[in-house]
Amino acid sequence: MNSPKKAKQKDLTPEELNDLIVESIQDIKGKNIIKLDLQHLEDASTEFFIICEGDSSTQVKAISDNIYSRLKQEGNTIPSHYEGQQNAQWILLDYFTTVVHVFYRETRKFYELEDLWGDAIFTEYQNL
Repeated sequence: MNSPKKAKQKDLTPEELNDLIVESIQDIKGKNIIKLDLQHLEDASTEFFIICEGDSSTQVKAISDNIYSRLKQEGNTIPSHYEGQQNAQWILLDYFTTVVHVFYRETRKFYELEDLWGDAIFTEYQNL
């Protein structure tokens, strides 16, 4: 008996990818979500950064796990690079066009990543 074939999912556009990432963060109540559009900057290594924070290392890990899971299931994609899960102070997920930074609140304040890319175009998302 032949098993039914799964329909091949289409590749996500950068906008769809970013929207799914933001939704995944909001699912776990991530805070202070910001998207930095770096497309107009010559020295940027990616097109977008999405930055958020959690109130605890447990929440930081849960946010990054949810991003990973939803993008794998719904977007048929996994990050090319994924680091920081063990310490859960700053977890990075690299999806080529978008790099996601999930910070513990105090770690985000220390590194001030947004200030390093102050000439990017910022989009802020509401805390849910």
